[in-house]
Amino acid sequence: MPWDPAIYNQFKNIRYKPFFDLMELISGENLQHAVDIGCGTGEQTSLLSKKFENTSFVGIDSSAEMLAQSKKFANEKLSFTLSTIEDFALSDSTWDLVFSNAALQWSGDHRELFAKLISRININGQLAVQMPCQKENILNQLLLDIISGKPFVDLLHGFRRDSPLLEIDDYARIMFEGKLQELNIFIKVYPIIAANETDLYNFISGSALIPYMERLDPEGQELLKTEFVKRIKKQFEPFPAIYSFKRILLYGIKK
Repeated sequence: MPWDPAIYNQFKNIRYKPFFDLMELISGENLQHAVDIGCGTGEQTSLLSKKFENTSFVGIDSSAEMLAQSKKFANEKLSFTLSTIEDFALSDSTWDLVFSNAALQWSGDHRELFAKLISRININGQLAVQMPCQKENILNQLLLDIISGKPFVDLLHGFRRDSPLLEIDDYARIMFEGKLQELNIFIKVYPIIAANETDLYNFISGSALIPYMERLDPEGQELLKTEFVKRIKKQFEPFPAIYSFKRILLYGIKK
């Protein structure tokens, strides 16, 4: 089950709010070469490119389905490349801005990953990262509870994807040790007002649910969807309901 841009973009307005907050932290001073890690369809990279019009941007993503949507945004100052986050982190390229919005939560070992990403930043360059706080978000907790029990623990052969996110103090320490200064690190709640349980299911189905669905046959997928929707309804009734979706934003300048 590959990434589906149509499903992911059903909640584009909600997903873009933290992107804009992250973008506002960035300084355009001495910003010549920038990379957007996990750029998806490229639309957000295009917005960055338009704001920082004197900067050349490269968007990278591991999903060919997502990148297929990026062609319409490409120009002489904006290009896109198929690559994993891990391969990028091991490259010898250097940048004035390493940007990533809602992507690094898909990679493991954040201590090593963030140290490598910071090493790709030029002096006076910037790091700007946003990730969902999956361990604290109720939908992710419900999902992990479901797949840890019968029959899904058997259907998934014990597969479980725990969030790799560290504590906020850990990110501060890693950024400090990487010589980043003017640190701006915070968690922000982005409320989602859901009309019903299906709204919340659809929101998570375009992201965190994908690794589980792709391991199930159609019957198992339907079984998981039915159980998840039932749990969501029980957790959030009565509707309309608020879902306090938490995200961590990280920013610093390398000195």
